[in-house]
Amino acid sequence: MTMVTPHFSVLSEDFAADPYRYFAPLREQAPVHYEPAIDSYFLSRYHDVKRVLTDHRAFSTETLQVRAEPVMRGPVLAQMTGAEHTAKRKIVVRSFTGQALHDQMRAIHANAAELIAPFLPRGRVDLVNDFGRPLAVHVTLDVLGLDKQDWRQVAAWHSGVAEFITSITLTAERRRHCLDCAEQLEAYLVPLIEQRRHRPGDDLISKLCTAEFDGITMDNREVTALVINVLAAATEPADKTLALLFKHLIDHPEQMAQVRQDPNLLTAAIAETLRYTPPVQLIPRQVEQDAVFADITIPAVATVFCMIGAANRDPDAFTTPDTFDIHRPDLGTTRSFTAAAQHLAFGTGLHQCVGASFARAEIETVAAILLPLLDQVRHTPGCHYQETGLYTRGPASLSLDFSPTRETVPGHE
Repeated sequence: MTMVTPHFSVLSEDFAADPYRYFAPLREQAPVHYEPAIDSYFLSRYHDVKRVLTDHRAFSTETLQVRAEPVMRGPVLAQMTGAEHTAKRKIVVRSFTGQALHDQMRAIHANAAELIAPFLPRGRVDLVNDFGRPLAVHVTLDVLGLDKQDWRQVAAWHSGVAEFITSITLTAERRRHCLDCAEQLEAYLVPLIEQRRHRPGDDLISKLCTAEFDGITMDNREVTALVINVLAAATEPADKTLALLFKHLIDHPEQMAQVRQDPNLLTAAIAETLRYTPPVQLIPRQVEQDAVFADITIPAVATVFCMIGAANRDPDAFTTPDTFDIHRPDLGTTRSFTAAAQHLAFGTGLHQCVGASFARAEIETVAAILLPLLDQVRHTPGCHYQETGLYTRGPASLSLDFSPTRETVPGHE
């Protein structure tokens, strides 16, 4: 068994290569792990992580002021509480539920059909770089009502923003680059926001511009911050989850066969993917007053990182947690995309991810399109599988072979 020695570090290359083999030793030997280099604590047990995420008074999102606000160009949803949080969250959630969600699924269907088409006759696709990543950005641009022709540029700026938020340590040069990306993204968005104020449409930017909160509308800075917030939240997890879903099903052929036979099992397969390999691995919080975990006192104002991957593999919360099982009785599929979810892939409590139901609908829609098209899908021989990322984690690429087809996506001949 892997041991957590006194010299062990979450910031090491060893940990980055495969964090999963360290999760059990961390939970058992060092449930409160301190990293002196960044003066932060890492919690790995399910109940500890759940406690931090649900008690938003004792564990605040103050850290985001430093981690997110500089590149979001203003406060983000997770920093807000009270009436402001409720009102703004409602506006965003409304754009990802009900009729709005139904309309977006049509757009997702069209985007997915267009992106997968060139690969069908070839019988090979990199599900991350050829498909998942561009799809996630296209879909988000559709929601925001932005021009898809700009997707590569927006994606480049967004990756700088994401790097800033999800890097534990940044060199001065990388920090400058990330802030540059954020400034250019803001410069691109502000004239569009102005335009929508005067001529609103059905898109999310228009809704944010025209929404009233206690009779007060949001200024450009607030709208920009929420737009970048949505851009980061909607693109980061979606492409990773889709690739991981296919990887796990290919690695468990009997479960793949069951999902193909009964498409109703797809929701459970996505929920189990989120539990087994959550795309967001770390969620930071600030300790508001001294807090005790496993007989160790974490001092006030310290940063704690909730290790979602470790919590989701805790045997105190899930039986045989290191097994991928879409039929597990403790998954609670129906509530897996709500604040009542047993797994913690979307966080939990007040700041549970606003895009959870949207992410579910998006991945479900896309997987339902791909599964029948990618017949006999398998890993491309000789391709080395590698996951990257400490804060958000997913496959660097996922090259798949399947039976070439001249088929097109139904409804998009």
